Amino acid sequence: KGEIARLSRSSATVLIGGESGSGKEVVARAVHDLSVRAERPYVVFNCASVPRDLFESQLFGHKRGSFTGALSDSLGVIRAADGGTLFLDEIGELPLEMQPKLLRFLENSEVFTLGEQKPRRVDVRVLAATHRDLDQQVRDGRFREDLYYRLNVVPLWVPPLRDRKEDIVALARVFIARLTPDGAAVPALGADAVQTLKAHAWPGNVRELRNVIERAVAYAPIPQLLHAHHLRIAPA
Repeated sequence: KGEIARLSRSSATVLIGGESGSGKEVVARAVHDLSVRAERPYVVFNCASVPRDLFESQLFGHKRGSFTGALSDSLGVIRAADGGTLFLDEIGELPLEMQPKLLRFLENSEVFTLGEQKPRRVDVRVLAATHRDLDQQVRDGRFREDLYYRLNVVPLWVPPLRDRKEDIVALARVFIARLTPDGAAVPALGADAVQTLKAHAWPGNVRELRNVIERAVAYAPIPQLLHAHHLRIAPA
């Protein structure tokens, strides 16, 4: 949290690493919300969820008629984030053929929209996240070394939940307050539930913890005190 706060006035590119479910997107949002760009757009682009043939048009935009199916102009996510922050989630899934084009944008702050002859200048801060080992992907030839170093200006590592056990109960209470249905009293955590939460290994990290709490408050009536059996955590 201290590192995030100290980055508030910077526009440096940040590469956020950590296991799946550890909270990388929460970190990215915090970097934006604490920055001087907080009132400007925050745009998320998940590299793992876009078909390969649509990557370029979704990132850089296109003009109407620039390819079959381009029925109208599209800004693309980079131009949509102009003045603000672009969060590239799952950057390790970026197709190899798209990587030189992203690198050119990062180096020149220019976007070549499909169907246009001249680039457009943009002012975008880029945050990227991955659960992959990008060093290994570079060695395997699946991720460009020059792009990796351009993204890895400021590395931030989000520890897995098992390495920050002091956060478990605090996060559980936040999720209880957030996920208790409207109109129901927010339950407290019993001592046995606290012990169970602390003893669990949390292979799914914060995402798994949220699911456990959501499951615990899904059954009516919701008890005033959540005990270990309400959490329904399967024994290891």
